[in-house]
Order: sequence, then C-alpha cells, then structure tokens
Amino acid sequence: MQYRTLGDTGLRVSAVGFGVWTVSTKMWGITDDSVGIDLLQRAFELGITFYDTADVYGDGKGETLLADALGEHRDDMVIATKFGYDFYNSPGIQPGQKERPHDWSPAFIRKACEESLKRLNTDRIDLYQLHNPRMDALENDELFATLDSLKAEGKILSYGAALGPALQPQRQSEEGIYCVTHRHAPAQIIYNLLEQVLGEAIFPHAREHEVPVLVRVPHASGLLEGSYNEDTTFAPNDHRSFRLTTDEMRKKWLLDGLKKIEKLKFVADEAGRTLGQMAIQFILHEKSISGLFPNIYDAKQLEELARATDTPAFTEAEFNAVQELYAHDFYLEEVAV
Repeated sequence: MQYRTLGDTGLRVSAVGFGVWTVSTKMWGITDDSVGIDLLQRAFELGITFYDTADVYGDGKGETLLADALGEHRDDMVIATKFGYDFYNSPGIQPGQKERPHDWSPAFIRKACEESLKRLNTDRIDLYQLHNPRMDALENDELFATLDSLKAEGKILSYGAALGPALQPQRQSEEGIYCVTHRHAPAQIIYNLLEQVLGEAIFPHAREHEVPVLVRVPHASGLLEGSYNEDTTFAPNDHRSFRLTTDEMRKKWLLDGLKKIEKLKFVADEAGRTLGQMAIQFILHEKSISGLFPNIYDAKQLEELARATDTPAFTEAEFNAVQELYAHDFYLEEVAV
C-alpha cells in the first residue's frame, strides 16, 4: 500500500481508502451489517487506513458500523466524515431520493459534530467535510468560524468539502476552486478515467495552493472494474439503476462506456495491472491527490483494488496515451472502413 500526506495536517493516509457508504446504505446491494464489518476489517488488514463516511449514511449507521468494525484500531486510522444534512428531522430515504434539507447554522454544526463523535466512539474527527455544499455555504464565514472553533477545541483536526451529490461540472468546478483557493481546504470530487472534467478545473489550483484533493467514484460506478457487459442490469434499489432508466442513458453510460474500456485495456494488460487497478493508478498520477475511495462491495474486489498501488505507476507515455483518447472521446465517432 502506498501512503500520502493529507495536506498540512501531517496525517498519513492510505492512497486507496474505503468509502463506507457502500456498506451502510443498502444502495450497493449489501443488507447484512456483518458483511460490511468483515469488509472493513479485511480492508484494514490489507493496509487501508483512510475511511470516508458521513453522518447521513444510513441515518448514522455509516459511523456506528465503522466504530463497531475498527474501533480498536482508532489510533492507526484516519476518519473522514461529513455533515450538513438534517436527517434528524428528515429521516429515511426521501421521496424520489431527494436531498435532505441542509442546515449550516453554528448550533446545528456543533450538534452534528458531537453526535458524530459519539457514533464514531472517538474524541476527534480527522477530516470533517461539508456534505454536498453549494456556494452559499462555502462563502459562509460564520460556518467556517464554527469549524475553526471546533478545530481549536481539538474535536476536529481539519475540514474540507465533499462536492456533489451527482456530477454537475460547472457548479462543482466553481465550488472546488473556491474551496481550495479561498478556504485552503481539501475538496472531494468525482473523478475517473471517463469523467475528468472536475479534475481538469480544480487540480491546477490545488497544486498552486498546495491543497489536497480527494476522489470518489474512481471506477465510474463500477464500469471501470471490467465486470459489466451489454446485458448488465441492477436491482431497483441499487443506485446505479438510474443510469439505465432510458435507452439513451443506457447507451451513453453503459454501451459507450464498454467501447471506451476496450480502448483502455492495453494500458492495463501491458503493465500487468487489472482494469480496476489501472483506473486507480491513473488517478494517483495526479500528485495533488491524497487519496481515493473505491466503492467496495465484495471481498474479491476489495483484495484486487487494495493491491492497486503494488502495481506499476503510470508512466508519462501511458498517461499521455490515455489523455489523447479522452481528448477525442475515445474516437467513438470513427466510421469503420
């Protein structure tokens, strides 16, 4: 496992982390808590020390499950959690999977922090992230003064922002740039071989200001793991099912995605990496990135992705070859002769 420093916190984190939402929300097909606990414990055994959760995952379960699985290793792991959604007054999955209401008031932030500390069974949160904030929250000086107070009290060691919920390039590019340039705080973004727009906008500013970036959805919701085919479907309660709602969406994400993957396999095969490992090494080529959080949902996949940093790092030639494909939309419009 490769380890990197989380900005100026001095914290060392595993480059490959663990996004706890897959084992605490039932949105990836895991309904048995014991399965999630087993995966979290095995991840730690494999050298994964960076865990990203949120208070809203499972209305608190994302934090209690992590504490149940790895509480005895607290001093050997880095915990990132998130706040901002008022699930206390809006519990459960919302109609149409709408967002819960945000509350950025100082009183709510303090309440959220105290409750997270209890659920995590810890005396400090290593990285406390605004959960899917809009620009009004990032520009809210009172909000950040509250975070600075929590930091001074030792209840949080650092803070940042996880941008979302879904990929909305123009808005989230502006939010990410503001986060790293004005708040000098880590931004967590969606970024992968097939979805690079946020990285293109934010990375130059992160490098200039020496602020770390974190990445989620590194495998494009599983597409870059190489296990999907043209007949792939998902259960109705699986969040990935929305990508296949219409024939047009299915073609754009799944069918075109499979064609793009065929053009990328040489980068994996020639270096002895799996496709999923290659997707991780591509992301880690960017030096402003401190860590990434794959969507882990089974033991075999965990073993493969946890060993990604043991495979060869991207060469400049490989990186340039991939970027040339990306710049031309993988030449999907080429007409066969």
